[in-house]
Amino acid sequence: MRIYLDFNASTPIAPEVGAVMRPYLDQHFGNPSSGHWAGQPARDAVETARGEVASLLGCAAEEVVLTSGGSEANNHVIKGTVFDAASPTPHIITTSVEHPAVVEPCRFVERFGARVTTVPVDRHGLVDPDDIRRAMTPETVLISVMHANNEVGTIQPIAAIARIAREHGVLCHTDAAQSVAKIATRVDDLGVDLLSLAGHKLYAPKGIGALYVRRGVTLTPLIHGGGHERGQRAGTETALLAAGLGTACRLAESDPCGDQVLKLREQFWKALRDTFGDRVVLNGHPTKRLPNTLSVAFPGRFGDEILARLDGVAASTGSACHTGDRTMSPVLAAMGIVTNIGFGTIRFSLGRTTTEAEIDQVVGQLEACV
Repeated sequence: MRIYLDFNASTPIAPEVGAVMRPYLDQHFGNPSSGHWAGQPARDAVETARGEVASLLGCAAEEVVLTSGGSEANNHVIKGTVFDAASPTPHIITTSVEHPAVVEPCRFVERFGARVTTVPVDRHGLVDPDDIRRAMTPETVLISVMHANNEVGTIQPIAAIARIAREHGVLCHTDAAQSVAKIATRVDDLGVDLLSLAGHKLYAPKGIGALYVRRGVTLTPLIHGGGHERGQRAGTETALLAAGLGTACRLAESDPCGDQVLKLREQFWKALRDTFGDRVVLNGHPTKRLPNTLSVAFPGRFGDEILARLDGVAASTGSACHTGDRTMSPVLAAMGIVTNIGFGTIRFSLGRTTTEAEIDQVVGQLEACV
């Protein structure tokens, strides 16, 4: 029996999404920029998708730039802000638990004179907005803080951070790849100027994502060429993938499954506590956490060894093993998690198709092998 509990890594394509994409494989092959009959269906698909993304985020369609995914969107924000800045030494504020898709672009722009301040988090992975405020300088041009952490699920106080950004006239960006379609991500409620999302985290295909750019915000394009995406991103749009992303966003808006998944996650955690007692611990914030994410540790054990003994269960660990040497996740390390716990961490992330029977099966396997 195969059990998939790694939805934070990637989601399956929803059946409705696959059905909408099919005609763009078989029939509608035209270039969306073409002015003739072959391009019209593709152009309609792209613009419909843009509107569906905008509806989920609560923004205008013209504020949505379609990208190849969350990594491109994050790169566009960080590099585009730095290259558009008037100061020769622009300053960026970020956190110690960001995804590599933010960490690495920040390292890259340091080569061009940018300065990056990384603020810490507490033991739950939560950033203190006052630390953001204290890190501000006259040259700060961007604050980039993820909405929810991909490993432990902790949800950051983005609205409070965005208020600080507005007070100082600084752009605020959030990487919402893990939170879109799981919790509310209306951009006006969050107060952000820029927001990234990835299709394959919300039951759309890989290779498609979007960047929300608040009206009036300017970024130097990451990809230069033709005037696609209102001059923000060169390259012929993919009607196939756009249609999939738009449909996934429409499904997320019309049929949110957060309550159902949260109930299953809480049942899962209760069963683990009932079975293992103090031999299992929770990583991440106990309440300010994504409804589908359960990062747990078995102190003194190794998560990869436990996973290897679980028959057919797909999940992730909190450490990596290279040629016999284990390294703990940078996120867990930033939270101050000791190696005894970090090495024993497993992240179970649930999704729309997760069942109670699957949870029972995993708990039973864990009981047998831990």
